[in-house]
Amino acid sequence: MSTLQPPPPPPPRARLDQHIVRAGAEPAADVLVLLAGAYDGPADFIAAGFADARAARGLALDLVLVESDLAAVCDGSLAHRLQHEVIAPARAAGATRVHTGGISIGALTALMHADACPDEAASLVLLAPYPGNRAISGEIAGAGGLAQWTPAADYPPNDERRGWRALQRIAAAGAPPVWLGYGSEDRFARGHALMGAMLPAGAHCRHPGGHDWPTWTALWDHALTWLAPRLHR
Repeated sequence: MSTLQPPPPPPPRARLDQHIVRAGAEPAADVLVLLAGAYDGPADFIAAGFADARAARGLALDLVLVESDLAAVCDGSLAHRLQHEVIAPARAAGATRVHTGGISIGALTALMHADACPDEAASLVLLAPYPGNRAISGEIAGAGGLAQWTPAADYPPNDERRGWRALQRIAAAGAPPVWLGYGSEDRFARGHALMGAMLPAGAHCRHPGGHDWPTWTALWDHALTWLAPRLHR
């Protein structure tokens, strides 16, 4: 009897779908690149009020809202494409500090980008990052936690442990600053707790809710409070 196989992922998009929300008439010195979760895109950030919440605070922070192309996630090219298709153009447009982050698989991609480009991000804003499959979080928990885990020197480009390796290095160095938020009922909360254990008090937030937009919208408000003093005045 033949076994049904899952359909192959779609081919990567020619360009990542992205939407820039300026804080003013001219490009801001600070830019936050936010990658969406699976099957979401820039419009979902707008619909959830992310740009409105930023505007209500009067922050001089441009938002670049980006899709997480699943084909690029699967082949491991998304972090590379993020650098060349999003971050490099933002710097060319005038950004002097680029902060990175995202939701779920987008937040994991921000960490994988930090693994590949360790000096690029001024800070990371991680909302409910996808922690990878259970074998990976089990491997790290079995080592006694992220601080005790010994990563390999290299992994394939699509290996999710690259994100964990980056977080371990960043947390140990204390830079760039990282903020982590997640829902108390999130199905990935155990993995999030492993990540949060490496971060200082005040740099992680556990909010009531699950792996969904209402929870992420509430967490976004906490993230903006954390990010505000780290922006250019």
